[in-house]
Amino acid sequence: MPPAPVDRLLLGITGGIAAYKTAELVRLLVGQGNEVDVVMTEAARQFVTPVTLQAVSGRPVWHDPWDPRVPNNMAHIELTRDKGLVLVAPASADFIAKLANGLCDDLLSTLCLARDCPLAVAPAMNRQMWENPATRRNIQRLLDDGIEVWGPAAGDQACGEVGMGRMLEPTQLAERVARAFTPKTLNGLRVLVTAGPTFERIDAVRAITNLSSGKMGYAIARAAWEAGAEVTLISGPTALVPPPVARIAQVSSAQEMLAAVNAFVPDADIFVSVAAVADYHVLNPSDQKIKKDAHILTLELAPNPDILASVSALADPPFCVGFAAESENLDEFAEAKRRRKNLPLLAANFVQTAFGADDNALVLFDDDGRHPLPRASKLEQARMLVAHIARLYQPR
Repeated sequence: MPPAPVDRLLLGITGGIAAYKTAELVRLLVGQGNEVDVVMTEAARQFVTPVTLQAVSGRPVWHDPWDPRVPNNMAHIELTRDKGLVLVAPASADFIAKLANGLCDDLLSTLCLARDCPLAVAPAMNRQMWENPATRRNIQRLLDDGIEVWGPAAGDQACGEVGMGRMLEPTQLAERVARAFTPKTLNGLRVLVTAGPTFERIDAVRAITNLSSGKMGYAIARAAWEAGAEVTLISGPTALVPPPVARIAQVSSAQEMLAAVNAFVPDADIFVSVAAVADYHVLNPSDQKIKKDAHILTLELAPNPDILASVSALADPPFCVGFAAESENLDEFAEAKRRRKNLPLLAANFVQTAFGADDNALVLFDDDGRHPLPRASKLEQARMLVAHIARLYQPR
């Protein structure tokens, strides 16, 4: 089997305290399969050393426009010829001003002007610098020129103030790099995803829930976002950091999840029901804590609504994808569920190896039969599932 194609990018680093985060950023980018070349400005070399970036990237670090290692001393042209993306992070106010006005007096600014690939910048500066009218004009000019602006975020700043201007965190930038290299198979489509468990209250402190971590649903939301979709994520209680999707609705019970789904599903092209919704809720839960005693506690349970079945039964339903977590007879039970709910696609796995784990092994069931996916991280499984969804959806 031929090796998988490598996503190559150039990371430009300018002067700013956020440059200390770039070693972690490069580590994350290399870890997700990218080949990273680093170009530093002279100011950036005052904050982090080229040796550090070379160690984590495994590649030479560049800063000299006349570097003799490049044929014909044309580093400003050669370094981006095989790249799919140039990312400048951190991008200082000074460097943003250079880009906006086409100035190029060092290697990084010159190669940004001479590139053929997409360019993104991650601004990082003091809040007053970010809010200055000159910076606002320069940012708008970059956007008008087709340059992507990732961030900034609000928070504590090195000057001791709080406000807009922080560079996005390395994990957030790595997510956006992954999206930049992902084929936009769901571009323009609206995807609704449910994730996590539900929490069915017994009393003021107790509830019925399950072992779902929400990892698979969050991974699918991210994979759909990477593929260009406008994603709405409806999540039960989890401890996860949400992916950078368009909308997130936090819910607790099955009834709350149903209400949220009903609110968003009329605008959805694709509905992926990943949440482990409790089958039952407690009738008449107590507003106060039920005191422990020696007697057996009896709970009266009533069935929860079947959210996926209600959506698939709509007169004009979205493309519905279901999930089945089984402890035995995976194929038999999963295919029966798919047919019972009239789903074009259902993904199934064994609960013994899926709940709470970081990897998974899904089996997909559709009208053409059974499609096992190789065991991989949940994000990789999600990307394979999204690719399968796109193949099935396109003929519609």
